[in-house]
Amino acid sequence: MFHKVKVGDKVISPIDWEMCPELTFGTFESWGGRERVRNNDERVYYFYVDHWDGDPKLYLMERGVKHAKVMAEIKAPKKMVEDCVAEQGWAARFEQTFGINSQIRDWLIQNVLDGGDSELVVPVVEEDENEDMGPSLPGMDTASFMGEPVTLPSEHSYVQEEEVAELIRKWNFFDTEHNPDGRFDNCLVNGHSEETVVDLRTGLMWQRDGLDINSIRKIQRSLSELNDQGLHGYSDWRLPTIEEAMSLMETTENDKGVHLHPCFSKKQPFIFVSAQRKPGGYWFVDYKQGRAFWSSGTIPGGFARLVRSV
Repeated sequence: MFHKVKVGDKVISPIDWEMCPELTFGTFESWGGRERVRNNDERVYYFYVDHWDGDPKLYLMERGVKHAKVMAEIKAPKKMVEDCVAEQGWAARFEQTFGINSQIRDWLIQNVLDGGDSELVVPVVEEDENEDMGPSLPGMDTASFMGEPVTLPSEHSYVQEEEVAELIRKWNFFDTEHNPDGRFDNCLVNGHSEETVVDLRTGLMWQRDGLDINSIRKIQRSLSELNDQGLHGYSDWRLPTIEEAMSLMETTENDKGVHLHPCFSKKQPFIFVSAQRKPGGYWFVDYKQGRAFWSSGTIPGGFARLVRSV
């Protein structure tokens, strides 16, 4: 059936009941999973459950090739959404975006779609905000670091769960689970461009912002393209190691809700690092939750904040 839902003044139809976060990579990135996407302008609409902030919510997604937009939050009964998350089991605990179950689908058809209660559909408005990047940093040419420099590992590695806890404590990084009393002090200054920040303690230059959420394959492809273009005047950008990414972790959330110095954008709340996990998976550093975790490199993917050695 071609169900429809009204989001603000826009009527959306049809709903793709088969689509879910698990299928999006094969459908919209690799083009190898399904044949239903015929061109770059085509849009698919589906419902999914988001559990990244620990409070599961039901959303309507608009998806296309290289296009993803959350259209609306659906005010579904809290317990019903929590039950959907609970059904995913332990193996899915790091994914945090899920397809809906039959109970949610039936509730949507009965209460929301085809002229249902419009108050249950809350449009998500993308605000064009000027993000507060905090107080001005000193310039790279005028500032100095009087302490002991630190050289963090910079090579790709394979890391197991028990090794992450060890390295976090070794460098005294803050981590809500493994080292809640940890603290790693930086000496941040402006880079040679407004888009970069340099930590004089570690000798690393960082993007203030970063790359939008995507699969690891797409992130790596974008990284190669940016180096070819000479991003901010340099061609040796890379994904940070888990140690490098954790070195930016602040002990408390800033006013933007992330464990970062305010000079960094909040729009990359969790980022890929170059470390992988055996037998499978990729490591991430989550500045929203203040921790390191592992998950799939494709679903739901991650953001990136690139780094280079000065």
